[in-house]
Amino acid sequence: MPLLVAALLADDPNGIWDRWIPISRVIFALGVFMAAAITDWLDGYLARRWSQVTTVGTLLDPIADKLLVSAALVSLVDIHRVPAWMVILIICREFAVSGLRSIASASGITIPASDLGKSKMAAQVAAIALVIGGIRWEWLTQPAIICMWAVMIFGLVSAGDYFRKFWRRLDDSIKIRRRRELLRMERRKKRATITSEQTI
Repeated sequence: MPLLVAALLADDPNGIWDRWIPISRVIFALGVFMAAAITDWLDGYLARRWSQVTTVGTLLDPIADKLLVSAALVSLVDIHRVPAWMVILIICREFAVSGLRSIASASGITIPASDLGKSKMAAQVAAIALVIGGIRWEWLTQPAIICMWAVMIFGLVSAGDYFRKFWRRLDDSIKIRRRRELLRMERRKKRATITSEQTI
């Protein structure tokens, strides 16, 4: 992520970049972004194929996705390649789903990535790659913006799907836990009352 942000945003008045990295910043940024996205996908694929899926991995993998996408989008807003309001909606969606995952995790429920969520990530990677490419190749600018619109709509739909599937389950789990806690408290009160009566 630091390499991606540096390639997109860093000023280079003394030509240090050209001396150390003999390719254009846009191509370097695109390469770094695609390498990060591909290795992230490969990690999940191998974990599933080799049955190495863990609770920690299930929770951390979406965070890595969100950090990568957020860093790229914020950098692209700074250089005026993507509308800020669109990025705010996309990132707010990511935080909302992350919040749902955190609440679910605290209640002992693990929320895996849905097929919609996985497709959304693939669409985000494609759209961001097009936007970065559009900095160098102008003909990619219009398709990139169309893809960003699709990503925003797709993201909101997938967020609705997450909440629809898991909110009721999560709410029921929390209610059951609270009932158990109330029952325990009632038992303790009864025991305390019986003990005090016996003492008297």
